[in-house]
Amino acid sequence: MLQSTFKPVSASILSALALTAALWAPAAQSAEGPWMVRVRAVNLDAVNKPTGSLGANVSANDKVIPEVDISYFFSPNLAAELILTVPQKHDVRLNGAVIGSLKHLPPTLTLQYHFDTVGGKFKPYVGAGINYTRFSSVRLPDASYSIEKSSVGLALQAGVDIPLDKNLYLNFDVKKVQIRTDLTVAGTNYGAVKVDPVLFGVGLGWRF
Repeated sequence: MLQSTFKPVSASILSALALTAALWAPAAQSAEGPWMVRVRAVNLDAVNKPTGSLGANVSANDKVIPEVDISYFFSPNLAAELILTVPQKHDVRLNGAVIGSLKHLPPTLTLQYHFDTVGGKFKPYVGAGINYTRFSSVRLPDASYSIEKSSVGLALQAGVDIPLDKNLYLNFDVKKVQIRTDLTVAGTNYGAVKVDPVLFGVGLGWRF
């Protein structure tokens, strides 16, 4: 009788402890400042290489663009980062000639590993993830020209946070992002419109 009563009671206690732990963990993590917001100035360096036998490519001038990212630290070493910017305009070329333009908006999500602090001064990290790019404001000669309106690609990242104050960091970051779409003219695929930029960034980060 006692044993049969003990089993549901103990199960209830274990369930309560598990629920308490689940509720306590995020609160404890929040007290440690799991969020980080960075604002960067980023130099976009596009590939600018024709792809495919028919020579379709995208031409992008090197430019400096704004970037904001939001990171959440699951632990001192593991974080996820959402990277955001504003739509960027590029020329579309066919066999070297400009035939139109487009804009792309590539939000990127990476999973990062942050190494233990180096001498109390540097906090390097590496990351990998995916980006979803939406193409808009597409300007092409006529209706026989078309491109795929979205793209999913890989992203690689490396950077370092340098503490300036208790919650303030100087950040250096470099990313390689895969962005491309196919150009079709009158039913013929002319190859990939390929941006695939390398992004060099510098900015400030706030941990809270």
